[in-house]
Amino acid sequence: MSVQAKRMTDLKRALTNGGKNDDELRELVRMVIEDFKDYARKRSEYSRLFSSNYFAPTWNTCLENALLWMGGCRPSSFIRLVYAMCGSQTELRLTNFLRDDNIGGLSMALDETPGWIDGGGESMSDLTAGQLFKINELHMKTVEEENKLTKQLAILQEDTADMPIAIAAFYKDGIGEADVEVERALDKHEEDMARILAEADKLRLTTLTKIVEILTTVQAADFLLAGKKLHLSMHEWGRLRERRRLEAYGGDSGGEFSGG
Repeated sequence: MSVQAKRMTDLKRALTNGGKNDDELRELVRMVIEDFKDYARKRSEYSRLFSSNYFAPTWNTCLENALLWMGGCRPSSFIRLVYAMCGSQTELRLTNFLRDDNIGGLSMALDETPGWIDGGGESMSDLTAGQLFKINELHMKTVEEENKLTKQLAILQEDTADMPIAIAAFYKDGIGEADVEVERALDKHEEDMARILAEADKLRLTTLTKIVEILTTVQAADFLLAGKKLHLSMHEWGRLRERRRLEAYGGDSGGEFSGG
């Protein structure tokens, strides 16, 4: 989270300067992608033993965990963010144009509307037809891959009601430690979950990388900044909502609203 906050500050500063230093922006974009690669690599390594920890992380708020798809965001949500930014920035430009009474209002609005709210230069509303075509094509492929992984996860979830786990739970006299056979089955289940988690992270990284390749340097930095702001904002909004719930219920009710 601290690394994301730092990258967000760096991207914001660079874009506020009008994105004039293309080399600086390109390096920041590269660093963000490398951060994601490093995170995915470490998580793949650690999740081999405790994969279930990453499907509902205790460091997340309840709100964040409720929105997770295989331990993170849906890869297709990256593309939806591109669409949302394109629409909002186009609307902003149109608003600037309509507020300008000069004959040259349209050109002024297009020149003055920033790529980022406090910056300058090109924005997501400058996406070309070719870029939009590639993004739409990537969107369809990404959703298809998401559906395949979702089906695999559904099969694993259904397996928990199969032999030997369900039978052992049914015939045990009490609730206690699992026997060797159950432990072996649960270990295998965690291994399979870790494999799917790694594949989901790979799809997230691939989608993010391809989006950045389609966008210009300034657009990519604009997009990555928006993604980080959304991630950090969701975490803070979740914390605020949990704090309000705790206050409303007069304290911690057995961890129900504590977020772990």
